[in-house]
Amino acid sequence: MSDSSRYTKIVLGLIFAALILVARLFYIQIIDSRYKTDALNNSIFKEIIYPPRGIIRDRNSLILVGNKTCYDIMVTPREITTLDTMALCSVLGIEQDFLKEKLDYYRTYRTKIGYKTLPFLQNVDEMVYVHFAEMQYWFPGFHAQLRNTRDYPFNAGGNLLGYVGEVDAEYIKNHPEYKSGDYAGLTGLEATREKDLRGEKGYSIFLRDSRNRVLTAFDEGKDDLHAVPGKDVTTTIDAHLQQYGQSLMQNKRGSLIAIEPSTGEILALVTSPGIDVQDLSDIGNRYKALASNPDKPLFNRPVQASYPPGSVFKLVNGLIGLQEGVLKIGDMHPCNMGFYYTPSRKLGCHRHRSPLNFTDAIMTSCNSYFCFVFKDILENPKYPSTAEAFDAWRDYVCSFGFGAPLGSDVPGELGGTIPKSSLYDKFYGKDHWKFSSVVSLSIGQGEIGATPLQIANLCAAIANRGYYITPHIIKDGEQVRIDSKFKERHYTKVDSVYFEDVIDGMWKAVNAGVGAGGTAALAAIEGLDVCGKTGTAENPHGADHSIFICFAPRENPQIAVAAYIENAGFGARWACPLSSLIIEKYLNKEIAPSRLWLENYVRDANLMNVE
Repeated sequence: MSDSSRYTKIVLGLIFAALILVARLFYIQIIDSRYKTDALNNSIFKEIIYPPRGIIRDRNSLILVGNKTCYDIMVTPREITTLDTMALCSVLGIEQDFLKEKLDYYRTYRTKIGYKTLPFLQNVDEMVYVHFAEMQYWFPGFHAQLRNTRDYPFNAGGNLLGYVGEVDAEYIKNHPEYKSGDYAGLTGLEATREKDLRGEKGYSIFLRDSRNRVLTAFDEGKDDLHAVPGKDVTTTIDAHLQQYGQSLMQNKRGSLIAIEPSTGEILALVTSPGIDVQDLSDIGNRYKALASNPDKPLFNRPVQASYPPGSVFKLVNGLIGLQEGVLKIGDMHPCNMGFYYTPSRKLGCHRHRSPLNFTDAIMTSCNSYFCFVFKDILENPKYPSTAEAFDAWRDYVCSFGFGAPLGSDVPGELGGTIPKSSLYDKFYGKDHWKFSSVVSLSIGQGEIGATPLQIANLCAAIANRGYYITPHIIKDGEQVRIDSKFKERHYTKVDSVYFEDVIDGMWKAVNAGVGAGGTAALAAIEGLDVCGKTGTAENPHGADHSIFICFAPRENPQIAVAAYIENAGFGARWACPLSSLIIEKYLNKEIAPSRLWLENYVRDANLMNVE
């Protein structure tokens, strides 16, 4: 290759490179305004626009969680040049020591902070905000910012709703789209529906002068980004019923759940003691006290507590016995104040007439009758061993929604426990145990654990004559849709034909009257055909737990209720009237004058210190 051709190629290469460079500079300086913006960093100010968070509503469109405006003072430490500390303290109403501590922190961690903008003072008074905004140019590096915070028109469902708080380093690590000073839902529905509720941040870019005063929008606002409001979420909760349930459960420890059987929609979900919504609005200052409270108001009992279901579980054993063919409706069994499961050991029962048929055994809640039923289930000759019969029984029980989480969308749901035969093989040795070893399961005691939501779901399944729809708290709405699984029917392993006999017994328990032996006479409501079952669960740590499930009306049920009150004694005494009041309030909208005494009786009772 000649020297001239080599020279020509070099020149052409340089010209080509120069053209690329010129083109790139043209793009950067003329076409892409981002670089122009970055070049003006010393003279522009970017104000983050936080979108209004989505509203949470009840099933009737009442606002459970809304928004209200609050005011923050923000700081970009690298932009602090000169600072009149006394003037700043005076304007913001803060102490010099507080300011010094903040400034020392910024200096210590300046490398880590870089050019980040941080919250300096949050939720300031409106007058403080206005005063500061007028004098902002005095304080380089500081600016005022409007933000939305949550507002609660109803004191309804504090534990369910959850709270919004400032994200910490750990949260940002797991969610890099958030920055220091951002807020997010940290518990409850605020957390589980965060992606729907949060919206998308925007910003406005302004020019400012040497005195840090904002002059005008940069480039006529062409580079601004509009904030996108969060989506509204509609819940299945009835705000008024939730409030009413909370009022009845005050000064009691336990749970109250109401479900619409035909849809699985949760109408009320009460935990007591629980979180007042005023605690949510000031959670930063109140969290420590709530977390250390021995009554555990942060603990969402309806889905996180596991209890023995007690006598309401007799209904499950009865249904299994009918399906397995070891029980007939007319079968009579005796009760001599209990059931002797060995010649010398008896599972006790209360006084009532004897012998009884199936529906009357439900009405009177006879322990002995259901011991006979459970014995016949485990000794069914079609199974080669007790263990195999037990495993078949367990499959039936789990088909009612016990033994594992139901899969609801209620935050933090746990699953309870239904023992396997392997557990008793371990306790007693393989093939060395029988009915008498597990007799307590006859009446919902022993190694059974269930959440109050599972117990409520049992009631809904009975009301539906053999199926349930997974209980859920989010309702189909215009902006947020629910998963199709919350519309599917889950059928139990018991044929629907057998449920009417159980319902007959539940109806008798409420409506046959005390003289006939019905245990739930206090639940009777004129014109509503309430069906219910009392339960009393033994508790090794104190007084028995009071339990009641019920639904109404008998035909085409509209509401199923479960109440579980810790250490409150017989189910008939407290859980029963409380549940019936919920039904009456929901279906009739008010309590009849003749039952106001019952409402006062329940509401005024303090059962917190029962031993």
